[in-house]
Amino acid sequence: MAANTPHVIRVKKRSSHHQNGHGGSWKIAYADFMTAMMAFFLVMWLISISSPQELTQIAEYFRTPLSTAINPGSKSGDATNPIPGGGKDPIFRDGDVMPEPNNIIDGNANYRFEKLKESLEQAILKDPRLNELKPHLLIDMINDGLRIQIVDSENRPMFKVGSATVEPYMRDILRAIAPLLNDVPNRISISGHTDDLAYANGANYSNWELSSDRANASRRELIRGGMDENKVLRVVGMASAIHLDKEDGFAPINRRISIIVLNDEETKQILREYDGTKPINDVLNKPQKPMQETAVGVVAAVKIPWWIAVIWIYYITCLVVCRGFRQSALSET
Repeated sequence: MAANTPHVIRVKKRSSHHQNGHGGSWKIAYADFMTAMMAFFLVMWLISISSPQELTQIAEYFRTPLSTAINPGSKSGDATNPIPGGGKDPIFRDGDVMPEPNNIIDGNANYRFEKLKESLEQAILKDPRLNELKPHLLIDMINDGLRIQIVDSENRPMFKVGSATVEPYMRDILRAIAPLLNDVPNRISISGHTDDLAYANGANYSNWELSSDRANASRRELIRGGMDENKVLRVVGMASAIHLDKEDGFAPINRRISIIVLNDEETKQILREYDGTKPINDVLNKPQKPMQETAVGVVAAVKIPWWIAVIWIYYITCLVVCRGFRQSALSET
C-alpha cells in the first residue's frame, strides 16, 4: 500500500528582497546616460578649441559622400556639360546655381598672357631697333605668369659697368614694352640679377645693392615709357643667387632684368606674405601674464573656456562613479 501512495513534491519559491523594487537596472541606465553626456561635452570642447579653418575642414569632411571619399575619381570627364549640343545639366534643378569651372578662369588668364606675348613679339618685329636687340629678349611662360627677361652680353651691356645707369638700348627696350603691359590687369614683379663677379667696393656696396638699384632703375624707365606705376607689386635685387647659365656663374647672360607679369594666384601669395605683420615693438610691449603650473594654467595654455573645463571635470568624476554603479548592478543581477 505504501507503494501505491503518490509522492508529493513541494516546490518552495524563494522570495527575493528586490521583489518590490527595480533592482540595479537603473544604475546601468544612469551609467549609459552619463557616458553619452560625457561624449557630448567632449565634442563641445573639441569644437570650442578648433580654429575656423579646422571647423571648415570638418564640415567639408561630413559633406563629402562616402562613395566620393572612397573613390574620388571623376565620372563625368572633362566636359562641363554631359549632354552633347548644349542644354541644362540633368543633375541640376531649377533654382540651382551653376558653378563656374576653374578651367575657364585659368583659360582666360592664359589667353591674356598669350596675347601679351604675341603683342611683344610683334612690337619687336615692327621696330627695327628692337628687332636688332631680339637676342637680348627672352619671353616665356612660367608657373608665376609671363616672364620677360632682358639679358646682358659682352659687347652690349644693359647698364654702365658697376652702376645702375641705364644704357640707351636698354632704355629703348623698356620704354617699348611699357605700354603693352597696360593691356593686362595683372601686377608685375621686377628683379635684378648679377653674375658671380664681386663688386670692387664690396664692403660698402655689393652685388645685392647693385642688383636692387638696377631693378629700380628699370622700374623708372617703364613708368617713363607709359606703364601705370600702380602695376608694380614688387622690386627686388637677387644679386647672383639665381643663375641663368647654370654651368658658368660669370657668363654675361646671368646679368639680367626679369619682369614677370604675375598671375592671380602668385599675386595673392605675395600679398599674403606681407599681410598681417606686426611691429616687433607691439609684441615686446604686450604684457605677459605668468603661467601657473596648475590645472587652470593648463586650461589657459590651450585656450579652453573655463565652463567647458568645469563641466568636463565634473562628468569625468560622474563617469568614474557610474562605472562603479554598473559593476555593482551587474553583480547584483
